[in-house]
Amino acid sequence: MTRTTQDLAGLFARMTGDEKHEWAAASTLDVLWVLYDRVLNISPANVDDPDRDRFLLSKGHGPMAYYAVLAAKGFFPPETLDGWTTFGSPLGQHPDRLLLPGVEIGSGSLGHGLGLGVGTALGLRAQGRTARTVVLVGDGELDEGSNHEAIALAGRLGLDRLTAVAVDNGSSSHGWPGGIARRFETEGWAAETVDGRDHDALYRAFTTSHPGRPSVVVAEIDKEH
Repeated sequence: MTRTTQDLAGLFARMTGDEKHEWAAASTLDVLWVLYDRVLNISPANVDDPDRDRFLLSKGHGPMAYYAVLAAKGFFPPETLDGWTTFGSPLGQHPDRLLLPGVEIGSGSLGHGLGLGVGTALGLRAQGRTARTVVLVGDGELDEGSNHEAIALAGRLGLDRLTAVAVDNGSSSHGWPGGIARRFETEGWAAETVDGRDHDALYRAFTTSHPGRPSVVVAEIDKEH
């Protein structure tokens, strides 16, 4: 199945009522599509396969883009989007792994996803599996201390099947000297900063080899576009 950005925008637009988080969600749409369409070994057919790749949405508040991509890839019927956040809908304002196929973690309390990703990557390595673990974080939640600990540990353990995607839409309260990429590089990660709307650049960053090191892709989003 292929979908254009316009098709995805149409699916995204079917969900209304959370305008507070609409921009935060929209900033992740291209990143999510490239991951699910071109990179990750995840599909409705292998959601229970222990060798599937794992995607963890740490930036779990306002998950409209995530739901739009899952619907586009066939994890659930697109019509389900129309009832999001209504009584009885599996689509809440935070994703719930018990209610929706393909969702790996319940998230939305910021700052926990990367730590869970480190644990997931460690568990897969201990089992001798080569599946990837990809965690999408927002620039704002990187202010959380738990993320500092996860970044430091992953670098020291050389978790080269772990990738963090930091969507940088300029919402961080403090920022970091040298930028997000530099923060990860200091702890031994491979890092690349790309245009968060450029699908080919995102694909190249996600598929670049980095033996012995975890990687971070900083996806910069211009609020004007």
